[in-house]
Amino acid sequence: MGLLFTVLGFAMPTGLLGAVYARAKGVFKLPKGIHMERLVSSDIEAYAETHSIPESPVCRALREETHRTMEYPQMLVGPLEGAFLKMMTQVVGAKRVLEIGMFTGYSALCFAEALPVDGTVITCEINEQSAAMARRYFAQAQCGSKISIRMGPALDTMRTLAGPFDLIFIDADKGNYLNYYRRALDLLALNGVILIDNVLWSGEVLKQPPPDESTAAIQELNRTVAADPRVSAVLVTIRDGVLVVRRAG
Repeated sequence: MGLLFTVLGFAMPTGLLGAVYARAKGVFKLPKGIHMERLVSSDIEAYAETHSIPESPVCRALREETHRTMEYPQMLVGPLEGAFLKMMTQVVGAKRVLEIGMFTGYSALCFAEALPVDGTVITCEINEQSAAMARRYFAQAQCGSKISIRMGPALDTMRTLAGPFDLIFIDADKGNYLNYYRRALDLLALNGVILIDNVLWSGEVLKQPPPDESTAAIQELNRTVAADPRVSAVLVTIRDGVLVVRRAG
């Protein structure tokens, strides 16, 4: 199959470079057969899921429908990472969560389920098809009223928001990751946490030179965060890698 490049964490042959993922315009156009490179064996991940916070019935139903009906269900945060998001929400004691990139709403539901009664989630999305599914499940969920969807380019939305947010989750177009990080720091509460998804990029981050612009953008983000004296961070090898960032000191 030759060399691979990645788009949104999915490995693809270089011969398909003409394929486009234009999330910024709400367009999904990728060839069939895309898969996320597994960094941890399926047996180990299943074991970890079994011994973590259980998936709620509404999250399970949403995950199953996403896999049945959406063209690229691999974009969904899975049960193990969902449990991690819930735990981080509880550890931080979050009341206000900002999510950059909602897809079909699984991670937003995870946050909402872990928040107190007066907690809120603002989630940013640009694709109406995925947002429509999310709305249906938010309406079904007891915690769904905590979630507010903001449609449109996430950077535009972030410019209109006022902090502080206790937890900010970044999982959108990779080319803007550094821009999202910089704005997220402006919005972050003093003791808040930023979580950034897909920072291992199916292992492509190890390659020099980077094979594509998305890989280069993620490498730049990881270098920038590691060198930023304002923060401390740990890169956690859950699923496709999650960067956990908090203010230093």
